[in-house]
Amino acid sequence: MGGLRSLPVEEILSRQTVEFDDLLLLKRVFYEDGVASAQEAELLIAMHRTCKVHHADWPDFFVEAITDYLILQEPPCGYLTAANAHWLIDQVSRDGRIESKTELELVRNVLDKARWAPASLSKFALEQVKHAVVTGAGPLRQAKTIPPGRISESEVDLLRRILYAFGGDGHVAVTRAEADVLFDIDEAVAGAPPNALWTDLFVKAIANVMMSASGYSVPSREEALRQDADIEEDDSQSSMLFSLLSMVHANLSSMQDAYHDQSVEERALARLEHQRIEIITNEEIADADPIWLVGRLGRGGRLSPSEQALVSYFNHESPRVHPAITEAVCRLGQAA
Repeated sequence: MGGLRSLPVEEILSRQTVEFDDLLLLKRVFYEDGVASAQEAELLIAMHRTCKVHHADWPDFFVEAITDYLILQEPPCGYLTAANAHWLIDQVSRDGRIESKTELELVRNVLDKARWAPASLSKFALEQVKHAVVTGAGPLRQAKTIPPGRISESEVDLLRRILYAFGGDGHVAVTRAEADVLFDIDEAVAGAPPNALWTDLFVKAIANVMMSASGYSVPSREEALRQDADIEEDDSQSSMLFSLLSMVHANLSSMQDAYHDQSVEERALARLEHQRIEIITNEEIADADPIWLVGRLGRGGRLSPSEQALVSYFNHESPRVHPAITEAVCRLGQAA
């Protein structure tokens, strides 16, 4: 990719347009060489941010080129280190905020292609959706009239895809960093009419954290977080809440067999795998803490509709979980 230096970069940047012929040259240079440097990756990012007009094929090329640089060129091959994750965040955001959907898709794609990436990058991607939900602003809300405190179907789908991407094909529990953002989003939408798609994702993700914190082996994220929401809209708030409770009970019950107690050997192997990944990425994997989890439930003084459904399920079905979680769901269930 060293041939990028021979391209009319200044001309492209001055006219602020990436045309079809420019893209052909970029693709030819990139795929002929196939070796990228940090400076050349930064040049592509500068083109993306400076140019106001891009050819329709630019987003796909941009996302794949930067992903290839980070995952295939930067060591260790196939993994993303904390340093490279921080580099990516610095390149695509200003004050922690991404300004375009293409940049967010780049982050999601890097998470998807890496065999393992720091949880901080998954949290960063989730926080972009949180920003849209809390403020009603940002690239996800462009040309939309969704008010703050509401979450759209496409945003729930994006959250699920980010969580899938970070988990990969492995049996990786939802992390504390990710769950923190999901709790924040749930607090933000608690005053809006119940949203079945959001509740379905939220309760499955937090149940996954609860089971992991209680020593269970977890299924793959695609299995644990698959969408099963299917309830009819209803004008009655109480009827909608009842439908949410029924949906959550049915969906979590169907998932319960996917969790099983870890043997001593499985726990030891899991610890070794965590240590190996921490060494490679140079970022600690923070295990879910039952006490932290209990403190997040109903943190605002009352349970959200989604938390009510989750607590109701654990109270009625009584899966064996950490004593602190058992005590909390019992207490919160009585208060609700």
